Amino acid sequence: MEQKNSGRCLCGVIRFETVGPLRTVTACHCSQCRRQTGLYYAATSVRAENMTLEGEEALNWYRASDEARRGFCSQCGSALFWQAEGATSISILAGAFDQPSGLVMGEHIYCADKGDFYELPEDGVPHYPGDRPVSA
Repeated sequence: MEQKNSGRCLCGVIRFETVGPLRTVTACHCSQCRRQTGLYYAATSVRAENMTLEGEEALNWYRASDEARRGFCSQCGSALFWQAEGATSISILAGAFDQPSGLVMGEHIYCADKGDFYELPEDGVPHYPGDRPVSA
């Protein structure tokens, strides 16, 4: 049986379902992610073709840089997605998934840019000062 996960924004206008395996959760501590979420951005990813979306009319995209865009609900403001330019996969915030999600933490990136108001968790997964190494 194929793995299925579902989730939604805070108000429920945007709902999604994924089919197939999800990547382990990546926690990004860069300043852009902290500003968007208030702490750090914890997301998994799936091939875009393996995600269905309801309420797409409420989904707004913000181009955060030349490399990526961030998707959020225009009704409640929930941060939901991150997608690199030209990517075939889409990152989905781990907190948007219905429980139980089955997600597990896989790594922390941009740790050198973390906020000064918290300590990095000692959770037994790799911590990288910048982006993950290409071989990771």
